[in-house]
Amino acid sequence: MRSDQRPVGEHADPQADKLLGLLDLLVVDDDATQRMLIAGAAEKAGYMVTHAESCAEGTALVRVKHFDCITLDLKLEDGDGADVMRAMAAVKYDGPMIVISGMNSQHRRASRDLARSLGMELLQSFPKPIDLAALRISLANLRSTVAGLPIVHSWGEVCGPRFERNG
Repeated sequence: MRSDQRPVGEHADPQADKLLGLLDLLVVDDDATQRMLIAGAAEKAGYMVTHAESCAEGTALVRVKHFDCITLDLKLEDGDGADVMRAMAAVKYDGPMIVISGMNSQHRRASRDLARSLGMELLQSFPKPIDLAALRISLANLRSTVAGLPIVHSWGEVCGPRFERNG
């Protein structure tokens, strides 16, 4: 298990991370390359990343640690992403979740319905291969929202009060 993985040279004080505004993200995916790509985009968007390479590992982590956001693959070698969602609901996880899956759009829509039925928010659903720019925008927007700031990033334009045209 590789938890709380940090880029080389980054400080190790979690309390200082919170002061700097870094958010905790759990990446649940059995593909090491996907985990690395998702983690890279998340770190650039201001997240501290914990990796889970299986359903069992993701389930165990949500039971012992709070995460500000979770990315979840729906098809894992040892189970289903729905199992992780149910574990999240059991520990009353109330943060957003992002599904990143190679499954078709019908399965990704069904995951949104499952999340809603469990009282959780599915922020976004992305197909694989992941569009890293789109993921980074979603994570940056979430970070802005958590910080109480207006969303500045959008699809193809910059928005927010500072950028609105007068007249």
